[in-house]
Amino acid sequence: MAPLSRAGRPGAGMWPWLAWAVVLVAADQFTKSLILQHYQLGDATYLTSFFNIVRAHNTGAAFSFLSDAGGWQRWLFTGIGVAATVFIVWQLRSHPGQKLFGFALSSILGGAVGNVVDRLMHGYVVDFLDFHAAGWHFPAFNLADSAITIGAACLILDELLRMRRER
Repeated sequence: MAPLSRAGRPGAGMWPWLAWAVVLVAADQFTKSLILQHYQLGDATYLTSFFNIVRAHNTGAAFSFLSDAGGWQRWLFTGIGVAATVFIVWQLRSHPGQKLFGFALSSILGGAVGNVVDRLMHGYVVDFLDFHAAGWHFPAFNLADSAITIGAACLILDELLRMRRER
């Protein structure tokens, strides 16, 4: 049986977390649409000595892993994103009152859905944040990737705090 939330309905406490994920997807898709409207592939705008806005397409996963695999990876990463979405929603429904855990999972959810939308619409993920120093460039990324990274860091922090409380 699903846990009852404060509202008395199973899973009702997960709605704020799902709303946060929707906000992240909307912000991610909005920024990507701006890039697609105003930049051609490879175009860049120099902003500071360490940061550019650039239009890049990633057909692979993080750091362009499998980007040259021939196209099948689009469906693999879309499937992984859909499976992660189902798992995360189940976890949010099961643990709605755990704030850091909920924030972490909903951030990962928003980022995953944002990138799945790109894969389905374009066949690639639109990246545009380009950090660099002394000729070295960190692989370009986007808001969805940032949400996933922040969510993963918060998930690790949540687990460390949980382990500390159990001692």
